[in-house]
Amino acid sequence: MRYKAVILSICLLPLDLYAQQLFDLPRDVESRWISFENPTGAKGKGGMENKGAKGDASQWIKAGDSIVLADIHGAGIINRIWMTIIDRNPRALRSIVLKIYWDGAKKPAVSAPLGDFFGIGLGRMTAFQSALFADPEGRSFNCFVPMPYKKGAKVVFINASQQNQLLFYDINYSILKTAPKDVGYFHAYWSNNDGAKPGEDFEILPRVEGKGRFLGVNLSVVADSVYGNTWFGEGEVKTWLDNDGQFPTLVGSGTEDYIGSAWNLGPFSQLYSGAPIVDKARRQYAFYRYHIPDPIYFQQNCRVAIQQMGGAGRDLIRGIIKAGGRARAVSVMTSGGLIKLLERPDFPDLFDDKFPSDEWVNFYRVDDYSATAYFYLDKPESNLPALVPLAKRLKGL
Repeated sequence: MRYKAVILSICLLPLDLYAQQLFDLPRDVESRWISFENPTGAKGKGGMENKGAKGDASQWIKAGDSIVLADIHGAGIINRIWMTIIDRNPRALRSIVLKIYWDGAKKPAVSAPLGDFFGIGLGRMTAFQSALFADPEGRSFNCFVPMPYKKGAKVVFINASQQNQLLFYDINYSILKTAPKDVGYFHAYWSNNDGAKPGEDFEILPRVEGKGRFLGVNLSVVADSVYGNTWFGEGEVKTWLDNDGQFPTLVGSGTEDYIGSAWNLGPFSQLYSGAPIVDKARRQYAFYRYHIPDPIYFQQNCRVAIQQMGGAGRDLIRGIIKAGGRARAVSVMTSGGLIKLLERPDFPDLFDDKFPSDEWVNFYRVDDYSATAYFYLDKPESNLPALVPLAKRLKGL
């Protein structure tokens, strides 16, 4: 099988289908691992220190320092990234940044907090397994996303936390004799909803220009205490494709619906969707959805957002507003069907006793959202903004 076919099998098909090719023996493909024991990945140069015994498995990265984990020249594909650090508290995982550059580009294709990049929402380590990321026992970071490149790859670890970190890692990749064609470069974009207002969607992925594939997202939510125990997850995920106008081509039906669950949310972990963190006492949620069996392709541009919307009864929402919470009723489900309040200016106000009681009301609200969006693009750089400063990354944590 040619290299292009191998890479397309990994990038475009469900991962279990690639198992059909485990017996294939491609020509002119070489396997390499980069770690502190072989920082260049050179052939026959691993484990040379301490006369072949364990010599340099880890290094301390001082607070404020950065280190190049890999600087690869030539065509290839990164198959797996594994690492762990000694202090894995939430602030550290949001402070440390992982950057990845393709083909000598000046702008990183990946620039995200370490924990969020590896699917660890809110910096809370917990065991989970998905098709793209895993944390087997709540102590390590694994990425299985295939990342092809044509001229080279550079991976940088930036310790912007306040503590020194003992780092272990390895990056497993294949050297290709011929540069792959017609495949996408992997990108990851992190953002949060700092400064959001009621009625605004949270942009998971701002409009990115180019041809590519939206691979998926891991999302984190810290619900504002002013909303009590009311449900935050009525927001629908929307995807604008190829110059869509006001309205998107793809739209879901609710937050837990998007990740394959229903009727509220409990913790679970599966290949393509999951919710590793569902802490209702702390009002913290972290969940993911990866579009592997249901690919989302775009030819010109793509934008992804989620509505910031919850649901509760009339009287609970009245109490939220009286307590200073930002809330605006959107629709109410009655025995006669759904009443779309934004299209019914004649309908009684929420504080009018004629407004139905004991009914489900969807309402705009503002909680703390953050997300890491993953996508392939036909170029090593994107038009997206740079990662926000540390102070904004720590908001809501």
